[in-house]
Amino acid sequence: MKKKIQLSWISWTNPSASGGKKVFFLGCLLFCFMQGKAQAWNLVWSDEFDSANVNSTSWTYDTGFSYNNELEYYTSRPQNVTIQNGNLLIIAKKEVYNGANYTSARLKTEGLETWTYGKFESKIKLPIGKGIWPAFWILGQSVGQIGWPKCGEIDIMEHINTEPLIYATMHWDNSGHKQSGSYTSCDVRQYHIYSIEWSAKAIEWFLDGNKFFETNIANNIDSTEELHLPFYVILNLAVGGNWPGNPDGTTPFPDTMFVDYVRVYQNIAVEEPSIADFRLGIVDLQIIKGKIYLSAPKSINMELKIYDLCGREKEVVCQGTLTKGNYTFTPNIKKSGVYFVRLTAGNSKETKKLILVK
Repeated sequence: MKKKIQLSWISWTNPSASGGKKVFFLGCLLFCFMQGKAQAWNLVWSDEFDSANVNSTSWTYDTGFSYNNELEYYTSRPQNVTIQNGNLLIIAKKEVYNGANYTSARLKTEGLETWTYGKFESKIKLPIGKGIWPAFWILGQSVGQIGWPKCGEIDIMEHINTEPLIYATMHWDNSGHKQSGSYTSCDVRQYHIYSIEWSAKAIEWFLDGNKFFETNIANNIDSTEELHLPFYVILNLAVGGNWPGNPDGTTPFPDTMFVDYVRVYQNIAVEEPSIADFRLGIVDLQIIKGKIYLSAPKSINMELKIYDLCGREKEVVCQGTLTKGNYTFTPNIKKSGVYFVRLTAGNSKETKKLILVK
C-alpha cells in the first residue's frame, strides 16, 4: 500500500472584512493509505485585488482597437481600470477617444504568467445592457506566432446584452475554425464564481461550483492539439461587436465589471514512493535532516525540483543526465518551512516532504 499525502486548501469569505475579502488557510496534511496518486488543487497564482493599484507584475494591457468589430478603444487609464474596495473595476465609458466613441479595458497575463491545465476561477459581478460583452477567458500563448484559432481559446465565461445566461466555449483549428460550447442560466448582476477545470482529458465548466458543461480533448481528439499548450488569462469588457450588436439608447454608461479575485490552481500529485518503486531499481530518494540523498543504480535522465506548499517551483536541484552513483544535495532555499521534493526519472515519479529549519 502507498502512503499518501494530500494538500487541501480551505477558503471562506469573512463578512466583516472590507469588500468581503477572502481569507485563506492551508488545510492540514491528510495522511491515508490507498492505491493510486493523490490529487489536490493547489493554488499557484492569484490576485485578490487588495492593493491600491493594478499589480504590474501580474497584469499587462491590450490597448487600442480590438477585434470582432467591437467599438471600444481599450486603454490602461484609471478612468477605465482601477481597484476599489478589494475589487478590480473594468469600466466601459461612452466618450470620444482616439477615434472611437467608447472606451474600456482589457487585462491579460501574457508575457508574465501562463499555465497548461489547471483550475481557473474568478468571482465577478457583470454589467448588463445592449451591446455590452464582458468575458473571463484564456488564450494560447502562441497567438502572436500562429494566430487565432490555431493558438486555441477557452472562454470560461462570456455574457452579452441583457440575457439571463452565461456562455462557455472552446475554440480551436481543424482545417478551419471549430468550436464547442454551451450556456446556463445566471443572474449576472450578482457576484458568481465562474471556473473551469482543465486536464489532458477534458475541460469542465462550473458556475458557483456546479458543473454545467464538459468537452473531451483526450488524445488530441478532433485535432485539439492546441488545447494542451500554455495559455494566459484575459479579463475584458467589450462594447459592441459581431455577437452582441451595438449599444443603443437603453445601454447605461458608464458601466462596470467588478472582479473580486482571480485564482489559478494546478493538480500536484503527492505521494511517498512504494516498495515496488524501489524494486524497479530506478532511483532511491531519501531526505534526512534537510538534505537530499539520491542513489542511481545506472545512468539515467532525471529531474529533481523543490516546490512550496502552494505548488510553486522554488528550486531546480538537478536536471539532466545523472551517472551511476550516490549523491547528496543541500537545498539553497533560505526560508524555513515545509516543502516537497519531486523526482522524475524515466517513467518513475516520486515526491517526498522536505522540512527546512534555518
